[in-house]
Amino acid sequence: MSTSTITFGNNKLTIQNIVDIAKGRSAVALSGNEQFAEKIDSAVAFLESLLDEEGVIYGVTTGYGDSVTVDIPLDLVNELPLHLTRFHGCGLGDYFDEQQGKAILAARLASLSQGFSGVDWPMLKLLCEFINQDVTPRIPQEGSVGASGDLTPLSYIAGALVGERDVLYKGEVKNSKVVMQELGLKPISLRPKEGLAIMNGTAVMTALACLAHDRARYLSELATRVTSLASIALQGNSHHFDEILFSVKPHQGQQKVAARIRSDLRHVEHPRNSPRLQDRYSIRCAPHVIGVLEDSLPFFETTIENELNSANDNPIIDGRGQHVLHGGHFYGGHIAMVMDSLKTAVANLADLADRQLASLVDTRYNNGLPSNLSASSEERKYINHGFKAVQIGASAYTAEALKLTMPASVFSRSTECHNQDKVSMGTISARDALRVLQLTEQVIASTLLASVQGVRLRIAQGQLSREDLEDNVGKMFDDIDASFPLLVEDRPLEQTLRETIASIQGQKWELYEK
Repeated sequence: MSTSTITFGNNKLTIQNIVDIAKGRSAVALSGNEQFAEKIDSAVAFLESLLDEEGVIYGVTTGYGDSVTVDIPLDLVNELPLHLTRFHGCGLGDYFDEQQGKAILAARLASLSQGFSGVDWPMLKLLCEFINQDVTPRIPQEGSVGASGDLTPLSYIAGALVGERDVLYKGEVKNSKVVMQELGLKPISLRPKEGLAIMNGTAVMTALACLAHDRARYLSELATRVTSLASIALQGNSHHFDEILFSVKPHQGQQKVAARIRSDLRHVEHPRNSPRLQDRYSIRCAPHVIGVLEDSLPFFETTIENELNSANDNPIIDGRGQHVLHGGHFYGGHIAMVMDSLKTAVANLADLADRQLASLVDTRYNNGLPSNLSASSEERKYINHGFKAVQIGASAYTAEALKLTMPASVFSRSTECHNQDKVSMGTISARDALRVLQLTEQVIASTLLASVQGVRLRIAQGQLSREDLEDNVGKMFDDIDASFPLLVEDRPLEQTLRETIASIQGQKWELYEK
């Protein structure tokens, strides 16, 4: 249920705005500001005047892309945008889910609301209705090279607005025209330039980038908390996170991670004296690994939000100044770079957590914990294998995540008769990033459960008490302990892992103060 309304056309939108819209926490509305209305109206009026004067406008009175040299007879101009939506209806692969679809709608509305795309009010209002009424176009994930923007996937939004494509509504796949009739809405007729305006831009990759950034931010904090729990379970040396130590290498994000772990371990009040002078790198260097992502997130945020708040179609229609400006703002290079960078930083979290899990299950490195963290009795330890297969699975997820860090942005392809001869691959980068996030969440869920098991074993051995845990660490430990019984006799853990992953993706735990 929406609890707030986000206004388009007034102020700069944020990643959090898009996430809130995608998750149904916020509705949307168009600004009632006179300046906003004047921008929209002037662009539409300017286009109409050019058509009356038989002016040449790319994608309005000409063909698209390589077909720019083809003049469109004026009696066919009004049909051209509909044909654009139809011939791009060739996407393949899985469909974006409901949250992703709503984020894409919001990102496209954000660009069109800049007032430089030449779209009229019926399109803007219908986009708002789709978002607020939870009508989500069915958009295939594959088929975009990221320039001229996300043409093929965005054609599914355009097609839904005119009543020709499927949407997801109340859990069912239906034709958009049927759903609009149920809701008392009317399909639009695309005006000249409107097909190009809604399709020729970076909304898909930008929407996915917003969702990816939100998940990565949470994972940075969660990987920090899991490191703390792993250190406690391994009886690690808390001096590895000392404030003086980190003052001499002043990366702010890295220092923040170290401070969080230091607090989790109660280093100042109750130093944990380890028999080892130096822990393995996966504990000792965790702030340095997680800190790379933590330090990068603000730059990623600025870049994504710049793209979100841009007019990124072609041509740009300056109604007030009466200019038609042909360019390449549909090019998704900035999003591609951010997503390629983000997925690498996130995959390093998977690698870190996987190594922590490997230490926890191995009696050579876990400082006295039982093999594979099994709490089996002495008599039955021979047939019980605890977290052995969970660690194998985590290794598989990690390997796949690391494999996907190959940057998509360097694989530009020349397409569309060599008109699109340098493209961004931004949407593929964003999709890769989401997959890496999923895999990393799976690894961290595995290590989180193993760490909790390890802490419980320390308590059972009398080497630790529940009261020794810092308050927030203790609350999280209690929550997981309540739903994840101590692993004594082997049992399938798939459902527990899936529930833990769902908790991570739902950002269930409040981890650190902002």
